[in-house]
Amino acid sequence: MEFVLVIYQPWELLEEGVFSEEESAELAKYPEVVATPGMKANFPLGYRRDATTVRVQAGKTITSEGTVGGIDATPASFYLFEAEDKDAAIAFAARIPAARIGGAVEVRPVGMYWPSADS
Repeated sequence: MEFVLVIYQPWELLEEGVFSEEESAELAKYPEVVATPGMKANFPLGYRRDATTVRVQAGKTITSEGTVGGIDATPASFYLFEAEDKDAAIAFAARIPAARIGGAVEVRPVGMYWPSADS
């Protein structure tokens, strides 16, 4: 099964760039995590301060500075990971440094919820 792992870093740490020894050691594990068998793609996102949110209302495109989720719910990256089942994906997510230094990882199975052109 394929899973999308949405990585929520503790943005305060990233934007300040000041890490404890323990945080630095955890962050240094990212290359190992990304090289794990089953990792299919890694998409790091830019800083939340550079985000623009786009909505369409009454046919008009409206933009606003910042993220949809606000400060506490802004993803830093997402991974596409193939695992035997959700438990295996959760075990992998627990190895991701963000989950170990005050962030979180959301695990979702890949799903298609809109009609395909073939249906």
